[in-house]
Amino acid sequence: MATTTFSSPTAVLSSAATTTPKPPSSSCKPLFPVQLPFKQPLTTLTAAAAIATILTAAPSPSLAADPNYQIYYGTAASAANYGGYGGNASKKDSAEYVYDVPDGWKERLVSKVEKGTNGTDSEFYNPKKKQEKEYLTFLAGFRQLAPKDVVLNNLALSDVVLQDLIASADSLISDEVKDDKGQVYYVYEIDGASAHSLISVTCAKNKLYAHFVNAPTPEWNRDKDMLRHVHESFKTESLMVSFCKENRD
Repeated sequence: MATTTFSSPTAVLSSAATTTPKPPSSSCKPLFPVQLPFKQPLTTLTAAAAIATILTAAPSPSLAADPNYQIYYGTAASAANYGGYGGNASKKDSAEYVYDVPDGWKERLVSKVEKGTNGTDSEFYNPKKKQEKEYLTFLAGFRQLAPKDVVLNNLALSDVVLQDLIASADSLISDEVKDDKGQVYYVYEIDGASAHSLISVTCAKNKLYAHFVNAPTPEWNRDKDMLRHVHESFKTESLMVSFCKENRD
């Protein structure tokens, strides 16, 4: 991944903290006005209706009991505090987000420099095909989501692979969904000639979290059900706590 640093997000975000984001005012201009060469508008549905139906579904609970997956607990620690959860501290207790990892996938150690520049917090990959992977980035100072196209453009500015995928996309779907507690997610599906990407973005705890699932086309065609499950398993800490409480009751 490239290491272009995001500047202050103030210009693309509303200053009012709210659980359910309101559209930014017309006077709010994107921080990054760069327009990537999309072949189709973000709001145009170009894939099959079945895919659109999947995207409009709220993130599903993790299949914690499924032996084919392990739950990853992410702490979204700052670069300054990276590796600072020593002693007997539990990542599960301090987790800010969770997602499922397919059995057999390996964790890639994220460097402190990478965490401090593009916000990558965690990454797992298929050791048989390293381009088949999932990873999460986060940025602090985001109280609510900007418009969908602005968010995707900004994510691509720090991710050369995503830039190339968008530029060569055969289709691109974007949607906004809410869970039963009002948590807002932007979901994107990008289908290119050589690769496929599923992206889920949300704001919580004054941070923006972006979860990516990428695969070359042959692996996507083979593993699409598994990759969709991984994509839909991502949720932030508030959803995780609720899910755990429900399981204990």
